[in-house]
Amino acid sequence: MKTMDVVNQSGEVVGTVPVPELLSDGEVHQAVLHQVIVAYLANRRQGTASTKTRAEVKGSGRKLFRQKGLGRARMGDIRSPIRVHGGIVFGPKPRSYRQQTPRKMRRLALLSALRDKFQNDAVRFLQELPDPNGRPRTKEVVALLERLGLAGQKVLFVVPEHHPWLYLSARNLPRVNVTTGALLNAYEVLTHQTLVLLPGTVEVLMQRLDETGAGQQPEAEVS
Repeated sequence: MKTMDVVNQSGEVVGTVPVPELLSDGEVHQAVLHQVIVAYLANRRQGTASTKTRAEVKGSGRKLFRQKGLGRARMGDIRSPIRVHGGIVFGPKPRSYRQQTPRKMRRLALLSALRDKFQNDAVRFLQELPDPNGRPRTKEVVALLERLGLAGQKVLFVVPEHHPWLYLSARNLPRVNVTTGALLNAYEVLTHQTLVLLPGTVEVLMQRLDETGAGQQPEAEVS
């Protein structure tokens, strides 16, 4: 089983954590990733765009001038789509863009995204975070990223459970996001350069990814 270093808040290596082969090895299914992410982005669309047809725009329905005898092109009413401020032809109307994807496909996409990060050394393990009930301080998160060598990168913190201090301290940083292992999805994994995990996060991820429950993760070895 592959192991990875665990660092403290000063960036010093203080131990190792075992990484299951399910995460560190295996195929990255590009086609499944593409399909799941397309569906994810489609489901985020509100679908509220709307335009008015010629029957809905303001204006008279009277024919502007007679059909023949004036030497001009024939013309209907002022609401014609070819005139300025006329109706819109085949414009968008409110609709749902929602796509359904099977649960197993979403799970495989998340697994493939995590494998891609682990195989490209884009995952860091952090020993612990400050007291979750402490006073939020954004500059402490900035300093932490600098000590980890992640300053300027797009970073995603993945924690085992909701961490109020980290969430409030990082929400003002445009390139830093925070989520829990239970809410992590493939799109978030792929759109961040580096994942910062706590050792206990792997257990939460394994419970989501391993249907049989046989992939329980042992406790981290931190000295």
